[in-house]
Amino acid sequence: MTTETETAPTDHPADGRRVRGDRTRRAVLDLAVQDASVRGLEALTLGSLAARLPVNKSGIAGLFGGKEGLQLAAVEHARGMFVEAVVEPAREAAPGLARLWALVTRWSEYSRRRVFAGGCFFRTAEVEFDTQDGAVRDAVVAAHRDWTSYLRRHAELAVEAGELGGGTDVDQLAFEITAMLNAANDGSLLLGDDAVYDRALAAVRVALESRGAEPTAFGVR
Repeated sequence: MTTETETAPTDHPADGRRVRGDRTRRAVLDLAVQDASVRGLEALTLGSLAARLPVNKSGIAGLFGGKEGLQLAAVEHARGMFVEAVVEPAREAAPGLARLWALVTRWSEYSRRRVFAGGCFFRTAEVEFDTQDGAVRDAVVAAHRDWTSYLRRHAELAVEAGELGGGTDVDQLAFEITAMLNAANDGSLLLGDDAVYDRALAAVRVALESRGAEPTAFGVR
């Protein structure tokens, strides 16, 4: 409650600067993740980004503290975009086999419709950093492990629910799913052939059915 002598609060100038800074940071990262998906994180430069944005090189450096800071922020930004495109929509499906299949189909669509210009951002980053050391590689590894762990968890739930056979090796299954999806992503980029996504989905269905999944789980009767 206020009295007649009180005045309405006003926005502090720092609040406006923070909003502008957040907006600029997002604009930089939106461009950075698209560039990195095509040319790699190592190809990112403050200058090349500044040349295409209404912010100078020193402004970008102030936001991220240098190239490695920009790379790490790009990985985190890409994770958020991946979750929005794949994980969140898949949560509409029940945990277990239905969620696992939803994750597979959502990943296929995420790559097919080029959420990132270069296909899967993380596929590009994994190939780029697989023989390197450092904080950026650690961030890419963490993202990979989070994804495969999520697949494995829903495979485990499917086993517990009797949707997959009790002898299912969930680590092997998660590996096979990841390999098939990555192959589709790579093939679509190299060959310009969208049919690879259908082949990958068919291969994942075979892998699941061979472990006891009912064909009706995939809309097949």
